[in-house]
Amino acid sequence: MNIHKEGYKIIPIAAIILVLLYALLYWLIPFQVVQIMLGLAAVIFFILVVRFFRDPEFPVEKNPTQIIAPADGKVVVIEETEESEYLKDKRIQVSIFMSPLNVHVNRSPVAGEISYFKYHPGKFLVAWHPKSSTDNERTSIGLKLASGVEIMMRQVAGAVARRICFYSEAGKPVEQGEKFGFIRFGSRIDLYLPLDAKIKVNIDDISYGGKTVIAELS
Repeated sequence: MNIHKEGYKIIPIAAIILVLLYALLYWLIPFQVVQIMLGLAAVIFFILVVRFFRDPEFPVEKNPTQIIAPADGKVVVIEETEESEYLKDKRIQVSIFMSPLNVHVNRSPVAGEISYFKYHPGKFLVAWHPKSSTDNERTSIGLKLASGVEIMMRQVAGAVARRICFYSEAGKPVEQGEKFGFIRFGSRIDLYLPLDAKIKVNIDDISYGGKTVIAELS
């Protein structure tokens, strides 16, 4: 299992904390059954931490007319909305909620150029809250396709997430399916697509980053 670079520091720190905590509780609680249960709990928690930072590798089927999922998760929003930050017009918003059990690597939904990037500090409302897209800590990324069509992607921190990572900058080209971000411990991705895009997913569908077709462009 490949581990994402965001886990290189977190995983060893988590291991040290768990070992020290277990040693303290082992000393304070002399009951063998409780000690065994605490040991098992520590092992399970450590496995979950390692699993959170998994970084699967696979070939991405590229198609310039398709918008592919930027992340694993559940589709929680499909609605027409006004995107007032950058695109400044009406769009179809498709939002994907990532639980702590999902892969949290973020991938480019299209091939093109990063036409806009801005980081917004903010709150940490639960990621499915309607105001999380505008009030939470987030990054906004504009993507311009070779055809001239522009879409926007927004990384939104959730109630548990405390770090949004983005590895490119405005003006840089990206490939469809390219890994260009990560959000730690539960979050959400919003896509703002043209109104004439044909949405290929439904509410509560499960998406797989780099694989699931979210929409097709006209």
